[in-house]
Parts: sequence; structure tokens; C-alpha cells
Amino acid sequence: MFDDLRDLYQEVIFDHNRNPRNFRIIEDADRKVEGFNPLCGDRLTLYLKMAGNVITDASFQGSGCAISTASVSLMTEIVKGKTEQEADTLFKQFHEMTTGKDEHFNLEAVGKLAVLAGVREYPARVKCATLAWHTLDAALKNQQEAISTE
Repeated sequence: MFDDLRDLYQEVIFDHNRNPRNFRIIEDADRKVEGFNPLCGDRLTLYLKMAGNVITDASFQGSGCAISTASVSLMTEIVKGKTEQEADTLFKQFHEMTTGKDEHFNLEAVGKLAVLAGVREYPARVKCATLAWHTLDAALKNQQEAISTE
């Protein structure tokens, strides 16, 4: 089964890297946070449009490696329509899935984000996958300063 997940991981990474979803600026964004991974050179600016505590739109601009681009592309798709609390829960689940010690993580809990579970096998690339999520965490906390993975 894990071989199937690994193949899917590669397909999804390639697809979202070549055709990133939500790659645009939201001019009237309620939240805007920059993220940077100095190790890999990934840079992104995350934009969130809010209606109360619900994320109505999410987008990004920037450049990065395939894993970073795929992660932020998937993330912007998934958080639309989520409350801040739901997005925070996804952040925690994603972080545990990619960095945690538990080998028996419930992949169903994260839906299609499960394809990025394979990044655990490449410790040097974990920061690439989590950059977008740490940037989202800062945006949810309404922080203004840039986020770095270092």
C-alpha cells in the first residue's frame, strides 16, 4: 500500500508544481504573510481573504522547489471554506504527519494531504513541505512578520 502512496505522492508533486492552484495575488486580502526557507531558497507570500473566522479565499505568489510549491498549492485548495480553528487543526495534523515520530499516523484524517506523507522519508525536504503551513499558522495568528524555517 505504501508503494501506491509513494507513486501518488510523486504524481501529485509533479502536477501541483507544473500547474500550481491559486497562484495569484488577492489584492484585497485580509491577511498577507511572507515565508522563506533559506536552506532551499523557497519563498512565498500567502494571501487569505476572510469572512469572520472563515477563510473564503487563499492564494500565493513566490517560487520554490517542487515539494514547496505542491504543498502550498494543495494547502490553498484545502483551507478554502474552513474556519480558522479547522485550518489550525489541519496545520497541526500536517505537521505531525510530516515531522512526528508516530509511524501509524491516521492518513485519512488529512484527506488528500496524505500524499505528502512521503516527505517524512526525506528529512532534508520536510522544511520544504512545511513552509506553507508555518506561513498559514502565522496568518491565522494574524502575525505580520515574515516566517523562516530556520
